[in-house]
Amino acid sequence: MSRKRREISDMDGLSPTQDEVKSNDSDSQLLKAQEREGGSARMSLLILVSIFACSASVMYLVYKNFPELPDDEMEKIKIPKDMDDAKALGTVLSKYKDTYYTQVLVAYFATYVFLQTFAIPGSIFLSILSGYLYPFPLALFLVCLCSGLGASFCYMLSYLVGRPVVYKYLTEKVQKWSQQVDKHRDHLINYIIFLRITPFLPNWFINITSPVINVPLGIFFIGTFLGVAPPSFVAINAEKAAAETGVEQNSAPHLPADAIVRLPRLRNTQLSLNPLGKQCFTL
Repeated sequence: MSRKRREISDMDGLSPTQDEVKSNDSDSQLLKAQEREGGSARMSLLILVSIFACSASVMYLVYKNFPELPDDEMEKIKIPKDMDDAKALGTVLSKYKDTYYTQVLVAYFATYVFLQTFAIPGSIFLSILSGYLYPFPLALFLVCLCSGLGASFCYMLSYLVGRPVVYKYLTEKVQKWSQQVDKHRDHLINYIIFLRITPFLPNWFINITSPVINVPLGIFFIGTFLGVAPPSFVAINAEKAAAETGVEQNSAPHLPADAIVRLPRLRNTQLSLNPLGKQCFTL
């Protein structure tokens, strides 16, 4: 038996010792590749944390330059977590937006882009808040622009440092979505708009995986800018209708806004029940 193995090895031009060395080299290369992947993912996370720290510092400077407010009002200057927080924040900002128009606008813009860039919950309440602070055309444009820029920054972060993390933790989902995106390459911008309007995929998943599956940044930005307009239209109009009629946030006219607020939860539920929202791929 050993004699036959030697003959086979000789026919392959390798001695038994060389064959073992080759096998050991292959195992060693595989281990090194896995170590590099793990090290790359750790480095990417470190870079991402550093970028987040720098962005948070910029946000701190924006709020430091905000006008001085009484303590009871300053407590309400925070990222809204629910409709009550958004209402309290809108009440305070509406008092100062005429006198400190630029500061309020810059703070709103920077906060919205920051939340979108790092996929932090709360931007939906800022969308509703815009209808309370600004005329409808400006409010809608602000929301669409902030959403497009923030999602594009998230896209670029994923492109620069997020690929190893995506490959490591979302490999299967990315592969499935990549196959679906390839089917819609000829009308990709319509597909991105559709995904933004519907709750089949979470926004954070679309943002971080799009560069990995080679969705062009220009198409991604335009699709996001246009795709967030319909739900924002409903949210802003709901807020303006309630503000003009003096209706409380939890009353009937606010049902459309509440429905928009539930969209992120529906997105997460849809992803957990149906990993890639297969219904949306039947277009």
